[in-house]
Amino acid sequence: MTQVKTLTTPLSDDVIAGLKAGDNVFINGTIFTGRDAAHKKLFDLIQNGQELPFSLQGQIIFYVGPTPARPGKPIGSAGPTTSYRMDAFAPKLYELGLKASIGKGSRNAEVKEALKKFKAVYLAVTGGAAALISKSIKKAEVIAYPELGPEAIRKLAVENFPAQVINDMHGGDIYEEGRKLYERK
Repeated sequence: MTQVKTLTTPLSDDVIAGLKAGDNVFINGTIFTGRDAAHKKLFDLIQNGQELPFSLQGQIIFYVGPTPARPGKPIGSAGPTTSYRMDAFAPKLYELGLKASIGKGSRNAEVKEALKKFKAVYLAVTGGAAALISKSIKKAEVIAYPELGPEAIRKLAVENFPAQVINDMHGGDIYEEGRKLYERK
């Protein structure tokens, strides 16, 4: 039986080094959200030498555009979006201190190399579990780009946010390992 590792943000290089593809994790602390439109805005700030709306050091970005919150709830359903849409921006964010991203689907070779080079991981959550995932989000606050609506950057306070390590900093890839198990020889 796989043991679940508990992570508390911000994440350090030592914590990242201890994670392997296939590990299940619970995340506690702060997670930031951002999808393609927000990533483009962040990337433009970086290219122009301007300050980002939050520090990337040791942080996690969740690729999500949540639904509106119901009364008394901090957030609506919070399912991941397809991660490859952020692949053009992700390596630079890892270089600047981002330690993890959360989404669904595979990443390209450049992102996987950046994970190794900058000591970071890619995590995934199940797309169909958006309502369940939102239960681990205790607080949500828009901190940048409110004009983007659901794609605005939010600061989330999370408790036992469930995810799985897909790509680790050692080159492990649970998707590739899984495919190899079922390939016809």
